[in-house]
Amino acid sequence: MRIALDAMGGDHAPEPIVAGAVQAVAADPELRVVLVGDQARVEPLVPVDAAGRDRIEFFHCSQAVGMEESPVVALRKKPDNSISRCWQLLAQQKVVGIVSAGNTGAMVAGGLFLKRFLKNVSRPGIAAVMPTIKGPSVMIDVGANVSPKAEQLFQYGVMGSIFARHILKRDRPTIGLMNVGSEEAKGTDLAKETHALFEASPLKDRFVGNVEGRDIQRGVADVVVCDGFVGNVVLKTCEGVFEFLMKVLQKELLAGLQAERDKAAQVLQGLASRYEYSSYGGAPLLGIDGVCIICHGSSGDLAIKNALAVAAEYVRAGLNELIVKELEAAPVRGERGALAP
Repeated sequence: MRIALDAMGGDHAPEPIVAGAVQAVAADPELRVVLVGDQARVEPLVPVDAAGRDRIEFFHCSQAVGMEESPVVALRKKPDNSISRCWQLLAQQKVVGIVSAGNTGAMVAGGLFLKRFLKNVSRPGIAAVMPTIKGPSVMIDVGANVSPKAEQLFQYGVMGSIFARHILKRDRPTIGLMNVGSEEAKGTDLAKETHALFEASPLKDRFVGNVEGRDIQRGVADVVVCDGFVGNVVLKTCEGVFEFLMKVLQKELLAGLQAERDKAAQVLQGLASRYEYSSYGGAPLLGIDGVCIICHGSSGDLAIKNALAVAAEYVRAGLNELIVKELEAAPVRGERGALAP
């Protein structure tokens, strides 16, 4: 199982990226990782005696897309960049998946440029695992498509449902549509049309209707569907709130529990390791013909290791084949008459 890893992507690349790859191949004897980047910088970071060293390969490229660069401009002016080379390897079927902690916009743009979409998928969406009081849920889209059509949001619901069933192990995953209120008449024309598509589809019995932002962590739905703009804002807000609460708890709790300071610190560390983004590795770009995992820009070695493990899990689960099968089995038509798989 060969997966390409963007060795130059991320806030602290390449050191933690390479370290995560070394840990991943040591943990999974079926995994092969192709480190894509400046080989002169990357190869010396791989210990010659590392477990699984023979399953780490190198693909040299001379350029990288910066985290703050314009995705489209960078991809055009830097043709030999590590993100484009990862997509090239996937398009040539030399790898079954790609992983990057680099520029998210460039990762999405690279996939859109190749147009390697699954059958009946018109636009891919980024799915992010969200912690809730009832266990993890999935929110899609969180940044790939900021101006979707209703049919595309419906496709996200189908793909998110398959993800929740086979990766999050939900027997009958429920689906909710992000909105400003739970009432059916609330929201924009896009929200109302999308609501109608779900109500007219075979997913109707698992569609819980509109959900609000506060419902996510309550676990009201296993799958939360939204456009990429709203999803990205919600995701980053949740990350910020979690970070804020952890710092407040650390300050107040440890200050008030001098005798139990070490125990309290362990509890807080356990909470952080359970719910922070590195525990989930990264967010899959669903709808692509292949596996694509987009990681947080500040990902360390643990997050990269987990992202590679998640990519391997998606391949083994045959997630894409399941998406194609279910989209073909659930055709509905929107108000404009356009076919929504």
